[in-house]
Parts: sequence; structure tokens; C-alpha cells
Amino acid sequence: MTDTFAAQLRQLSSADDFLQFFGVPHDKAVVNVSRLHILKRFYQYIRQEPNLPEDNEQALYQCYRTLLIKAYGDFVKSTPAQEKVFKVFQDVDGHQHVTLQNLKATLPSQSGSVPSYTVPAVPAAPHAA
Repeated sequence: MTDTFAAQLRQLSSADDFLQFFGVPHDKAVVNVSRLHILKRFYQYIRQEPNLPEDNEQALYQCYRTLLIKAYGDFVKSTPAQEKVFKVFQDVDGHQHVTLQNLKATLPSQSGSVPSYTVPAVPAAPHAA
């Protein structure tokens, strides 16, 4: 019994699985750095595609393959921080600004005051004779 295209897709769980399934040549180093970004971008491209051939599995496979190649290519020539696929990279170029006052206000039992800590002394190394 042959699995449908949709059933085969449900079996895929990693960027490596998708790239292998669609026969996309890829550099493992690029995938290691950008695997989640590639899959997220692939999903975005699928959602943006106005003419998915949903009644023809072969045509749908080819369309998805083209979109996956495009998504993978984005990260061959760029970085996740530059592509800004995830929200953390979209907010202020990936930088979060937290003031010292905001940090002080989150201390539970200090009423906004900064606790003091004693840093243990590091024993001196014995001198060689």
C-alpha cells in the first residue's frame, strides 16, 4: 500500500528529513546552524503560495521542493539574524533592552533593592620553589 504525499510529509520531523525527502542537495554546516529557520521559512513560503496544486500530488511535491530549495538558499547566502524569521530577530534587530530599574523591580523580597553577595576568595596558587 502506497502512502499518500500528506502521510509521507507527516513522517518528516527535521530539516534533514525534509531536505532528504525532497532530494535537495545541502551543506550539513548550513543545516546545523539554520535548521529551524529553514523549516519556518519553508512553511512561510507554502502559506504565501497562491496556487498550490492540491489535487495533484506530483505537482505539489515539485512545488514544495522548489519552495524548500528557496528557503534553504536564503540561509546559504545569509544568516538567521539577517533573515529575521523568528520574532526574537525581528524585535530591535535581536537586541532586548532591559533597564537596571526594571531588573531591580523584579526582585521578589528585596523591594527593589539590589542584594549583596560575597564572592568567595580564590585560594592563591602555591609558589614553585
